[in-house]
Amino acid sequence: MKKLTVLSMIAAALLLTACGDSATGAEAKAATETKTEVAAPMKCEAGKCGEGKCGGDKKSAATEAKEAASTAVEKATEAVKETASEATEAVKEKASSAVDSVKETATSAVDSVKSAAASATAAVTAAVDTGAGKALYAKCAGCHGADGKTKAMGKAAPVAGQSAADLEAKLAGYKAGTVNAVGMGMLMKGQVASMSDEDIKAVSAYMAGL
Repeated sequence: MKKLTVLSMIAAALLLTACGDSATGAEAKAATETKTEVAAPMKCEAGKCGEGKCGGDKKSAATEAKEAASTAVEKATEAVKETASEATEAVKEKASSAVDSVKETATSAVDSVKSAAASATAAVTAAVDTGAGKALYAKCAGCHGADGKTKAMGKAAPVAGQSAADLEAKLAGYKAGTVNAVGMGMLMKGQVASMSDEDIKAVSAYMAGL
């Protein structure tokens, strides 16, 4: 009888333990499922990914950052191109100005050299003409005076002080017989008949310098 009672008590204890374990397992299972549901990511709902519902704001921020970086790169590239273009134009303009300045200086130098050469040639020519003219004037000095200030035959104007061009034109006219100033045409024609054009030019230059 005592044995039966002990066995009944043992059986009851085992049943209670089994029930307790079963309840505990169910609670653990329920807790695990709840935890899993909490941990599971929220599914996207149509039209709500950009409202912070499922990480859409993170993707949008990344996209905006990428676009902003791309825009910044494009602007920087354009700025660099524009700066480079301006620098190139400035260099071209300075180079063009330098070339123009060099051309102008070279042209001025050439003109100066030409002018100096012309003056030197004229001086040499004048010296030669004066020397030749002086010799040719020797036969004119009897009427016009050694200094060219005497009125020939008391009628003709002094040759000194007249321009070389006027004197040359008059002598050429006397030689051609087309000039007869104060009735001196025939006399003067005889004086200049043997003179060449170069001689007339030389003696005219000499008389103009008296």
